[in-house]
Amino acid sequence: MRTRIAIKTHALLEHYFPERRVFLKSDSDTRFIRLRPGTQLLGLAGSAFLVSWAIIATAIILMDSIGSGNFREQAKRDQRTYQARLNELSAQRDLRAEEALAAQDRFNAALTQISVMQSELLASETRRRELETGIEVIQSTLRDTMKDRQKARLKLAELEGSLENGEAGSLRADADQAPVDFLAQALARTAAERDKVVVDAQDALLQADEMAQEIALMRDQNDAIFRQLEEAMSVSVAPLDKMFRSAGMPTDRILATVRRGYSGQGGPMTPLSFTTRGEELSPDTLRANRLLSQMDRLNLYRIAAEKAPFANPVKNAFRFTSQFGYRRDPKTGGRRMHKGVDFAAGMGTPLYATADGVVIHAGWSSGYGRLVKIQHEFGIETRYAHMSKLRVKVGQRVSRGQHIGDMGASGRVTGVHLHYEVRVGGKAVNPMIYIKAANDVF
Repeated sequence: MRTRIAIKTHALLEHYFPERRVFLKSDSDTRFIRLRPGTQLLGLAGSAFLVSWAIIATAIILMDSIGSGNFREQAKRDQRTYQARLNELSAQRDLRAEEALAAQDRFNAALTQISVMQSELLASETRRRELETGIEVIQSTLRDTMKDRQKARLKLAELEGSLENGEAGSLRADADQAPVDFLAQALARTAAERDKVVVDAQDALLQADEMAQEIALMRDQNDAIFRQLEEAMSVSVAPLDKMFRSAGMPTDRILATVRRGYSGQGGPMTPLSFTTRGEELSPDTLRANRLLSQMDRLNLYRIAAEKAPFANPVKNAFRFTSQFGYRRDPKTGGRRMHKGVDFAAGMGTPLYATADGVVIHAGWSSGYGRLVKIQHEFGIETRYAHMSKLRVKVGQRVSRGQHIGDMGASGRVTGVHLHYEVRVGGKAVNPMIYIKAANDVF
């Protein structure tokens, strides 16, 4: 059976692949190579395999090229979408910055209005005290006038009784006595004085009524002013208190520190006192003192806010490239602490101080590159690293919003950006705590 199958298979191969010989001739010899049917089939199969492999490999390469092109296009589309999103976020941030500046302007205008209203309140309170003193004087004068009028009436009654009892005849007889004309003139003067006293008393009563109405009107005006001031204080003080507490700053200790170092014109606001006789203060005076206490607290908050880093070091368009916390080190592959936040923008972007303070370092510092350190109140220090140019020097006192340098790529960096740190008591804290706390208020 095997022989028949082998014979048929050999015959079939002989039919399609007859035996061939390839002659190789040289100058002195002739040789040939015999190509059997099996050898030809094997060669054909190998050639077919190579051609098929080439076709498949080419198809794979073409498909991969097409797929790579699609991936690149998709990556470009994603990049454009991401860039558009970044631009939108930058525009929103600029809008929030403008709103914060507008809110700051409104806050300053409110402070100015509060100062004006406080002056009006003090003036009206002084005027009310003067009116009350004037009413007391008028009432005292009126009482004296009424007594004088009563005495004049008694004297007139005595004179009239004397005339009726016949004393007038004895006066005529006696040359040393006053004549009747003199008595008539005395009576006329007494009556005129009586009438004048009555008119003065009536005028005094009318004036007292007018003053009482004016005092009532002034009390209503004072009450309206008090209400407006109380509402303004509630709107102004509460957000500032929340801002400091959100930043983890103890408000009572901070305000005490600011009060001890206060150097403003006139000093802190002191309570009102309109009496020197040891009397209890009136409700309006107590109310005014409460408002003055709140105004003093608001003023101290305003001073403290200038001394703490409640601001953004970059005012131009930027994007956050690295947050505060642990992140992967590209060189070692491990995790290390990133002690600040990174702001990315163009080379030379202006950088600004986030609070009042004193420059304690301005120069090169290993991985930080060109570095500026500013010492603030309350044990707070801010750092601005990787600058391209420094615009302050050690010992210089700077104000919030002052231009201190330009963004760059000095030190250990992978691109142009600002590395911004906030340290409290030498320990690094998240700067976004202060920035977000200020954004929630301003």
